Amino acid sequence: MSEKPAGADMPEETVGSQVSPMSQESSVSDMSSMSSMSAVWQSSPPGSIYDYIRVASFALGPDGRIAQWSERAAELLGLTASQAIGKDPVEAFVPPEYQETGQRAVADILDGREWTGLVPYRNPRTPSGHGIAEVYVMPAQDEHGKRAALCIAVDVSALRGLETDLASSQAVFGQSPLGFFLFGTDLRILRVNERFAKVFGRPTEEYRGTTPHDLLPRGEADRLAAALRQVLDSGQSLTDMPIVGQAPGSPDRRRWSVSLYRLHSGSGRPIGVAGLATDVTGRRRAEQEAAGVRRNLALLNEAGARIGTSLDLETTARELLDVAVPQFCDLASVDLYQGLLSGDETPPGLADGSAELRRVAFASAVSDGPVAFGDICRVNTVEDPKPIQVGEVHRYPFNSLCAHALRTAQVRVVPGRDGSEALELGAMLQSTLVVPMVARDTVVGLAQFSRTKGSEPFGERDRALAVELAARAAVSIDNARLYRREHERALILQRSLLPPGDPEAAGLDIACRYLPGNAATEVGGDWFDVIELPGHRTALVVGDVMGRGLRAAVAMGELRTAVRTLALLDLEPAEVLSALDEIARGLGTPGGSHAGARSGSRALMRDGKAAEDSSDLTEVYLATCVYAVYDPVTRRCTFANAGHPPPVLVEPGEGALLMEVPPGLPLGVGGEPFEEIEVELPDGALLALYTDGLVESRDHTLDEGLHALRAALNTPDGADGGNAAAGSAGSAGSLEDVCDHVLSTLDTHHGEDDIALLMARVQGLSAESVGDWHLPSAPQSVGRARELAREQLESWGLDDLVDTTELLVSELVTNALRYGEGEIRLRLLLDRTLVCEVWDGGLVQPRRRRARDTDEGGRGLQLVGLLSAGWGSRRTPLGKTVWFELALPDGQPSGPDSVEALLSLW
Repeated sequence: MSEKPAGADMPEETVGSQVSPMSQESSVSDMSSMSSMSAVWQSSPPGSIYDYIRVASFALGPDGRIAQWSERAAELLGLTASQAIGKDPVEAFVPPEYQETGQRAVADILDGREWTGLVPYRNPRTPSGHGIAEVYVMPAQDEHGKRAALCIAVDVSALRGLETDLASSQAVFGQSPLGFFLFGTDLRILRVNERFAKVFGRPTEEYRGTTPHDLLPRGEADRLAAALRQVLDSGQSLTDMPIVGQAPGSPDRRRWSVSLYRLHSGSGRPIGVAGLATDVTGRRRAEQEAAGVRRNLALLNEAGARIGTSLDLETTARELLDVAVPQFCDLASVDLYQGLLSGDETPPGLADGSAELRRVAFASAVSDGPVAFGDICRVNTVEDPKPIQVGEVHRYPFNSLCAHALRTAQVRVVPGRDGSEALELGAMLQSTLVVPMVARDTVVGLAQFSRTKGSEPFGERDRALAVELAARAAVSIDNARLYRREHERALILQRSLLPPGDPEAAGLDIACRYLPGNAATEVGGDWFDVIELPGHRTALVVGDVMGRGLRAAVAMGELRTAVRTLALLDLEPAEVLSALDEIARGLGTPGGSHAGARSGSRALMRDGKAAEDSSDLTEVYLATCVYAVYDPVTRRCTFANAGHPPPVLVEPGEGALLMEVPPGLPLGVGGEPFEEIEVELPDGALLALYTDGLVESRDHTLDEGLHALRAALNTPDGADGGNAAAGSAGSAGSLEDVCDHVLSTLDTHHGEDDIALLMARVQGLSAESVGDWHLPSAPQSVGRARELAREQLESWGLDDLVDTTELLVSELVTNALRYGEGEIRLRLLLDRTLVCEVWDGGLVQPRRRRARDTDEGGRGLQLVGLLSAGWGSRRTPLGKTVWFELALPDGQPSGPDSVEALLSLW
């Protein structure tokens, strides 16, 4: 070729600046020179700075008009060649306000002077409508020797952007705390930054021309070289490639994370591979630590899901070991204080760790039976260690590590024993963690975790995990213990508030059931009661405190006590409920303020129920109640109701009916009187009193529940409900069976409310068990009363009670004559006891007093109280009744002799 290759006239330093071989490595220099020379003749764009700044050129003729116009000039200035050639350049693309200055500059240029400066030009592509170009004008001559000019123009914004990019690249490359490096297409390093150079301990200039094999072990260098070639050939980036090696002068292995990406020139030609290397040795260690933490968290998560699923202490201990073995240790055991297991709050020796413990659980992944591991420090096993069996009660000596852990609530490590006993597992243990089980600042037991030799030893993280596992189990165990204690107390409370399981009453066969809605505590606000009244009468009570749980049970106990107190005053049922309503309103507020209780109770009754989550005590004392008094002599029953579901009556041969008792308002609301009705109950009739939990739930309405209750009472044995006479409860068998049938037929497992059921079958006193006489208000009636009493008792075969009865009857009739009014009535009732009643028309109640030694009278009621099992008085519609009760003879001494009792009064 006659033409010299492009670039042949380039200065030596220019060509050298593209290759820049290292002077001390001639072979590398020769290879770089050959590579540069071959690149000169390639057909693709050279990829230089001109690719980025896009230089435009045009020429001016002798007349100052545009003579030549390049394509890049058209691209930069927005004018085509046809629009520009022959035009005045100032008029063509300079804004009008700058044209005068431009004309002077063009004139200077045509005078043969070089000129460089910033020239504004019209640019419709920019928001301002014009741009600024840096123009370099060089004088020239045309073919006729006339003066012309050659102009080179570059957009100023492109130059400023290139300067900014170069400055930014240099700042990132030079100041980054990460290691940057640049490989050429020959996979040799062209440049590294200071951070990269510091890692390998060489100056930055010494890395030029090196390969991966100069820096890394052979295997890692091969991996990196292959990755560089892959990125260079495919153009796909590679991120987070792990590289392992050693830094010069350091024996520690380091780990780097390398990311690679291909570099291109402005024209898109690949010019090398850039890389970013990060030392992740510390991060790797942190990842390993994090993996261990994740394993521990997973174990704790499993512990949270599996430990404490039961309220049984032994089950909770076994759940702890199921989690720990084999995921955390090879074998483990749990010892709990024997005193705490038996219910003792503070067993002896609890503070110093010498109290008795019981092994409640053991687990092993290496043995089928218990082994002596931490057990070597227990009493009497130092010389001859024997494994503690599950269920065995034992002690740890005061100076042992186990006792110290119990005493101080601190974890202790028991090292494994070295010995020749190859068959003894205790000698194969690497170490044991002795962990006290602490709940609410109280040590409840001891957990031991052991690993056999060959396993990873316990570390600090393992100790913390063991403490956490033991603490979780301890809280669950303590919760179970507290639940058992509170459950026992709740049961004691409930049993003390309810009547005995088989209450007895004169003329009544009674059966009862109580089902708490709260299965956790087995206590609630429903109650029933059977109260014996004078004259062999019986009060039947069923009530329901609005609310649930222990607070409702406490309120129920207060109301039940109030009902019993009022009932013993022998008030009418309506009077009992009125007095109970006053008491309920006073209980709900401090100091017994009725006004506050009334307003709070009425507010609560707007929805018909008390708000269960309110802290106002008035909600607890809002209750419903039905109160009935049955007289077995007259076979009449008087009912009064305070907002309670109506009683159900089943007469022999008839179907079950809801009694029309006036409902009244609940107790605690106040403001309205209570009404009562009196009903005659035939023998064999069945009376059912209940709470709303039996007949109402969210699954069915109250009316549906009442209908189901009536149907169950009509067919207690499963007979056809259409034949009420044949299958009614009045003609059924055992009353206990009737209760069971009702509860099994109705929905009693909804758990929404407590259920109380009280059933009574009427069996009135026969005429042979009653003696009833009317006596005139005359002194002769005293003797006549004694005669009648003697004759009646002899006919009943109660000769042993004749003398005492005569004496007491004489006293009561004498008092009726002296202090009473009108006709006197004497009545004797025989059932489980003997009751004597003396009626008169006076309203003044007898009062017992202690007579002085010099008094001639006043000892009659003292004598009555001394000789009888009980005595009292009550009001009647026409006056009062004074009564006393005597126990029936059973072959045992029945009490003090009447003569001796009489003499003892003086």
